[in-house]
Amino acid sequence: MVYPFADSVLLIFCKAPIPGQVKTRLQPALTAEQAAQAHRQLTTMTLDRAFRQPLCPVELHCAPDTSHDFFQDCAHRYPLTLKSQQGDDLGERMQHAFDDALGRYQHAVLMGCDCPSLSVDDLYQALVKLHAEHDAVIAPADDGGYVMIGLNELKPRLFSDMTWGHDQVMSVTRRRANALDLKVYELDSQWDVDTYQDWLRHLQLANG
Repeated sequence: MVYPFADSVLLIFCKAPIPGQVKTRLQPALTAEQAAQAHRQLTTMTLDRAFRQPLCPVELHCAPDTSHDFFQDCAHRYPLTLKSQQGDDLGERMQHAFDDALGRYQHAVLMGCDCPSLSVDDLYQALVKLHAEHDAVIAPADDGGYVMIGLNELKPRLFSDMTWGHDQVMSVTRRRANALDLKVYELDSQWDVDTYQDWLRHLQLANG
């Protein structure tokens, strides 16, 4: 496949859809099995979007590893590469993924698999900015975190000793990027599916 950004890679982080281990904040409104199915649907949505207008190679970074049938099915359905996440926390896993990817590509963009608002155009803009004058691209989230980050060079300080999952993650990341003297481009704020209300919002938009 010929990509317009062949020197770049999109890293999509995803957990195995094991009931009781994914989308637990959708419970008890959804059962554990329904929450796992929601996770599958969101991942499929993300992959469909990534390949609707293929921009660059795509890697699905799987947790705890690539062996789950869902990941194997994804590899059959889409022209992607499976990778196992490595590290004890999210920061270590993201840092390892960037370290590995930037050893093979000049630019890398990392995102989750549950952000309905992140469009193909957002991905395109991220890659354009990384190819231009920016050191990093980030898509902030409405909840104070971020849903996507792109880099041209590994910056471990952005990921180490970080408390994840709270409403100051983006603010802390901005301060650290500033201290590193990085030129950062921020996309419009996004929303992801964390709560049952988020899930209902996604369903309403998807079915509207």
